[in-house]
Amino acid sequence: MNRPADIIVERLTKTYGPLVAVDRVSFEVPKGEVVGFLGPNGAGKTTTIRMLTCYMPPTSGSAKVAGFDVFHESLQVREHIGYLPESTPLYHEMRVSEYLDFRAKLRGLDRKTRRKRIAEVAARTWLTDRLRSPIHTLSKGYRQRVGIAEVLLHNPPVLVMDEPTVGLDPSQIREARRLISELAGDHTVLLSTHILQEVEMVCQKVIIMAQGRIVAQGTPEELKNRTGTGIRVEVRGPADQVRSAINAINGVDKVEMVSGSGAAICVLNVRGKITPELREAIATTVAQRGWSLREMRQEGATLEEFFIRITDPGSIAA
Repeated sequence: MNRPADIIVERLTKTYGPLVAVDRVSFEVPKGEVVGFLGPNGAGKTTTIRMLTCYMPPTSGSAKVAGFDVFHESLQVREHIGYLPESTPLYHEMRVSEYLDFRAKLRGLDRKTRRKRIAEVAARTWLTDRLRSPIHTLSKGYRQRVGIAEVLLHNPPVLVMDEPTVGLDPSQIREARRLISELAGDHTVLLSTHILQEVEMVCQKVIIMAQGRIVAQGTPEELKNRTGTGIRVEVRGPADQVRSAINAINGVDKVEMVSGSGAAICVLNVRGKITPELREAIATTVAQRGWSLREMRQEGATLEEFFIRITDPGSIAA
């Protein structure tokens, strides 16, 4: 059963004179899910996020966040959203507890509620033992935790996070990903990131932008399957001849040389509709030419492969 959507975007557009930064973008983020928002630099992701968080007005189109219109109900949108920008703005001279209390006051929380929520978000972001620490003494990872704690203070139904793990070390990245996964269900999360592994680990759905447009949407598995599977073939034989012979087999769409030259061992990635018959044809072709088939194994497509292909300017229709 489809869940109701906490973010609904329809033909959202932002122009700067003749420049179209965001071009009629439409998508939905279901309630309680973590959705990855991907795209190369300049794709229009940050502009879209700024419109959804009411930092800038759209030129046309419509968008609703938590049921409120970004055009006409921007104050209500801000009350129901938590926004973590890529560069977390903090007052470094404050202690963590002072900063969180200050931000909670701005959100209109009374003293009793502020104390309760600060304790709760500090525990959830592993900051309890750092509440008395001045922010300027914290590592980047801890400062990022402070930013996440701040956006959780008023317990908003919708969270928008722009590169929340950038600059963190591997241990901190694991903790941040675990927290984002835990937030799902209680919160709807729109996660903008360049780390595709992160998307596969924590996101139920992926939205990909390029050149101001949505070029793909779906689950990570659905998008990977659109690329197709492949076979990794390792052959001892003349590389150019091996590649040419395998490329001529019916059902092979593409052969990529991974390594090898001359008469050395060559490794190829074969793309196409992978069937038992195709694997047999490859083995037969190699044997008929007297080459040695050292390895052949089927490999699934990766999200990275799909991302690179779908965001290639040549693949985007005018």
